[in-house]
Amino acid sequence: MTRAPRAAAPALAVAAVALVLALGGCAAPGGLGVGEPAPAVSVQPRPEELWPAWAVGSPKAPGAAVAMQQPPPEPLPGGPAVPAGGMAAVDPLEVLRADKRMKPFLARGMISEPGRAGIRPPVLHDLTGDGRPELVIGADLESGRSAIAVYTARDGKVVPVLYTSGRRMAVEALGHDLLVRTAANDGAEQAVRYRWDGRRLSVVSDEKRYRKGADL
Repeated sequence: MTRAPRAAAPALAVAAVALVLALGGCAAPGGLGVGEPAPAVSVQPRPEELWPAWAVGSPKAPGAAVAMQQPPPEPLPGGPAVPAGGMAAVDPLEVLRADKRMKPFLARGMISEPGRAGIRPPVLHDLTGDGRPELVIGADLESGRSAIAVYTARDGKVVPVLYTSGRRMAVEALGHDLLVRTAANDGAEQAVRYRWDGRRLSVVSDEKRYRKGADL
């Protein structure tokens, strides 16, 4: 009986591997077949400064998950009625007069640039994702502290959905989110990110970053 040459065994193995690859198709390493379109790339929103002049020297840091629960916000007692045009058609000064937390700033008047105490130019930005802008009002004190309030419209009434304060405050809109950057009392730089939860702007991230050489 004539034996087959030993070299035939490796050749058969190579042929078997080639057959398996052929049956499996020519899939790309990422799992896409020939001619299969790649999925669309999701474009991430870029931070948009609401008050660019106040952003100079402000801390910038990403956030970490934080949970917070609060009672649902109520309309401002004595606040102005919201017409069909939404918050864009509401007088910001009337809103401040009705908000006891922001009303004290009215005595300092309006300002158009940083360096003085007063009320920053009101800003309109959609923070709920419904296509209608919310009213964002910021105010600065002589001490260097600032306060930010956000108002939305509900059933024709003005509803405050965020109030926060801090030092060296800069505010950015990241898509429909609001990012507030401040200098913490312990020397850290703090960034808090707020997101609409259906009732208010809630904290979704909060991070402190200590500068090199800062006393801890």
